[in-house]
Amino acid sequence: MEGNVNMIGYGLAAIGPGVGIGLIFAAYINGVARQPEAQGRLQTIAFLGMALTEALAIIGIALAFAL
Repeated sequence: MEGNVNMIGYGLAAIGPGVGIGLIFAAYINGVARQPEAQGRLQTIAFLGMALTEALAIIGIALAFAL
């Protein structure tokens, strides 16, 4: 029963990074729509933010399996 509870907890915890990635790319699209010439700079920042946010989800799944 413990393993199932860990996975339910991770499923609930995965909502945060999902929302975070959605907000990052919504801001990226909004920024590129307003200033198309800044696309290269904004794209770099958006992918860096996505990588950091996704790292939280990966750490969470690792802890869910480890505990």
